Amino acid sequence: MTGTAEQMKGRAGRLARLMPSGPSNAARTPFVLLVVLLLAGGLISLLLLNSALNEGSFRLSKLKRETTELTDEQQALQRDVDSYSEPDALERRARELGMVPGGSPAFLDPDGTVRGEPERATAQPSPTTVPEPEAGAAGAAAPSGSASPATPSTAPAAPAPNTPTPPPTSPGR
Repeated sequence: MTGTAEQMKGRAGRLARLMPSGPSNAARTPFVLLVVLLLAGGLISLLLLNSALNEGSFRLSKLKRETTELTDEQQALQRDVDSYSEPDALERRARELGMVPGGSPAFLDPDGTVRGEPERATAQPSPTTVPEPEAGAAGAAAPSGSASPATPSTAPAAPAPNTPTPPPTSPGR
């Protein structure tokens, strides 16, 4: 019987070691707190990362919208430059400034001799100007400050220099 009592004592001792006791709970608390803090830190860092990505996405969409608007504005300005650079528009604006077509040119050779016969530019009536009766009728409809000779073929094609063009609109891209 002594063998079985020692065996029971041994089993009870082993079972007693498996059962939690007061001091072992205190040793487990720092580990649990560490795991909880690691999980909370991970969740907070994921939240901050998600917020940063959303902020970048909003900024990207804003920059894309601004790029579209600036591209539209650049294209409108390029259209204006192209319309002012057309030969008809250049001729009309030159006549408004009182310029006339030049005569035949003369050239200087490298040795200083003049080649060609220089002519003085004269103010000849242009074949593209409108006769006086039509100009008077058009002048009555036009503002009194405009003294520009306009032709029926070129007047509607080129925009008036003082007319502002409306800003381009974006289709909501």
